[in-house]
Amino acid sequence: MPATPATHPETEPTAPVWGAAPLALHDRVWASRGVQVIRPGGREVHPDGPVLYLLLAPSAMLEFDLDPVIKRLHWMKPRAVRMRVVDRYEQPYRERVLADREGRLTEIRREYFQQTAATARAWITDEPSIARQWHEAKSPRDALDRMRRYTRARETAPLAIEGTVQYSHSGHGAQRWLQAAAPDWHRASAVFEHVYEFAPGVWAHETADIAPDARFVGSVWIGAGRTIEPGAIVVGPAAMHDDPAGPRLTLQPVPWEFVKSPHWELPSIIDPNADLRRMAKRLFDIVFSICVLLAFAPMFPIIMLLIYLEDGRPFFFPHIRQTLGGRDFPCYKFRSMCRDAERIKQELAKANLVDGPQFFIPEDEDPRVLKIGRFLRKYKLDEFPQFWNVLLGHMSVVGPRPSPDKENQYCPAWREARLSVRPGITGLWQVRRTREPLTDFQEWIRYDLEYTKHQSLGRDLWIIFQTAKQIVF
Repeated sequence: MPATPATHPETEPTAPVWGAAPLALHDRVWASRGVQVIRPGGREVHPDGPVLYLLLAPSAMLEFDLDPVIKRLHWMKPRAVRMRVVDRYEQPYRERVLADREGRLTEIRREYFQQTAATARAWITDEPSIARQWHEAKSPRDALDRMRRYTRARETAPLAIEGTVQYSHSGHGAQRWLQAAAPDWHRASAVFEHVYEFAPGVWAHETADIAPDARFVGSVWIGAGRTIEPGAIVVGPAAMHDDPAGPRLTLQPVPWEFVKSPHWELPSIIDPNADLRRMAKRLFDIVFSICVLLAFAPMFPIIMLLIYLEDGRPFFFPHIRQTLGGRDFPCYKFRSMCRDAERIKQELAKANLVDGPQFFIPEDEDPRVLKIGRFLRKYKLDEFPQFWNVLLGHMSVVGPRPSPDKENQYCPAWREARLSVRPGITGLWQVRRTREPLTDFQEWIRYDLEYTKHQSLGRDLWIIFQTAKQIVF
């Protein structure tokens, strides 16, 4: 039996697939992921759709991994993520054939590089008001101007990400976008009526006539009225457009109720009460910190004088720690150790009594600690300057222990959880830790995860009370 040649269907730039032109097909792919694509002068923000909006230029077709964007929204809590999507050539090198004036080969040179093919700006936000501003713009430039006026730079988070950047007016561009999107699309039936999964990765309209022995290699989209002959081998990724001789399909609105159905694994970053809780916690942090600083301000000159008399300046020591989203900040304390404490620490590393990335030896055995430092540490007075960090927005009164980047690399899941909130002056780990041998790091992870999962104002007040009780008693 002769072999059947494989077919490689081409995507035509304006030919519809399941009644959708390339741009509409692109927007439906994103809709199936729980994202509304909004363009200047395009479709309006749908009130019943998912509250996650991809803001694009009128003809842009993008494909990129959504996970880093969701993490940036979750960690940094910006009003919008400013994305720069970079599309690079797939070839890791190119060969140049060099010849002399007479056309004789002189050299074949291989150049290793990764050349940028295209870049595009895009925004993702969970605020409908920002999406409406983008939709109401008269042009892409007007849309960018509106974003600059409507959102402050510090209210947005930048993100450079690799992906596919194409435009709907280019037939080759539509084909490249399809090749990037097709392998990872598994939800066509959620946004297209009468479309079903014929085989893994193969989506077809119910009017398509597909022979039972046809074979498919890769992801293929089969348009309405198309015929796949017996023994045919179709190689993807590819989209076979609707048969022009068949019935003309009318593209129906996206059925958002199916896209938002609980069985879909869609991004879930919107908590209707999250903003209220964050505002209440921030207000509490500010009021509590002001009260503490005013109450203990008369002690600060005395503490500074005692530090100066024993070991000179500086009075404060700024530890570089990470806050919400992994941003570095100087975490201030009254200096309780001698000025060359870091050098001495290397010599004392063998005496470390805890596991994990921490360093701890008893204060009465630590030669780095000043006499005044032991008093400050006993009553936690060395940490009082951190209330200034709270006022600056670096920290909260209650939260995970502030840690440097080096410590945060030990456990990725733990890092994501603890950097999703501001670090605290005190926290659940500080009031519950046991200091049992070889358990301190495990307890640290456990209590940080427990706090970030079940944080509340009531729990914060309980932790503050327990901290005060430990200091006094």
